[in-house]
Amino acid sequence: MKRFILLGLAAMALAGCSTIVEGRSQRLSVNTNPSGATCDLTRHGENLGKIDPTPGSITVEKTKYDIMVECSKEGYQTSSYVNHSDVAGATVGNIILGGGIGWAIDSATGSDNKYEATVNLNLAKVDAPAPEAANQQPSKILDKAAALTN
Repeated sequence: MKRFILLGLAAMALAGCSTIVEGRSQRLSVNTNPSGATCDLTRHGENLGKIDPTPGSITVEKTKYDIMVECSKEGYQTSSYVNHSDVAGATVGNIILGGGIGWAIDSATGSDNKYEATVNLNLAKVDAPAPEAANQQPSKILDKAAALTN
């Protein structure tokens, strides 16, 4: 009987292990190449915040939903990355050692989730059209229109 009581107390002590060990929030860092970009972070339709300029970081509450990171900089194409929500390591210990109680607590607080701590994005330069190509484009349209009317 004592063993059963001790086992029950140990399970209660481990309940919510991820909540205790890893917490409900997480710091995310975003680096871009080149640096100096502005990055918006959104999740499930909600704006989580902005990093301006990169490199920088932001603290977010952990949930089961992925985070979209979208970075832009003048003269460069916009680049985006999906930071997927994954299972936190302490959650497995909760399920094995503490049963469903600890996992239920962690799931309710979001602590059973985690994100990649650092996101690295490369921004590609915007290729401006050559001046002669820009001038030729309207004439090609006019030539096609003239051919259709003849």
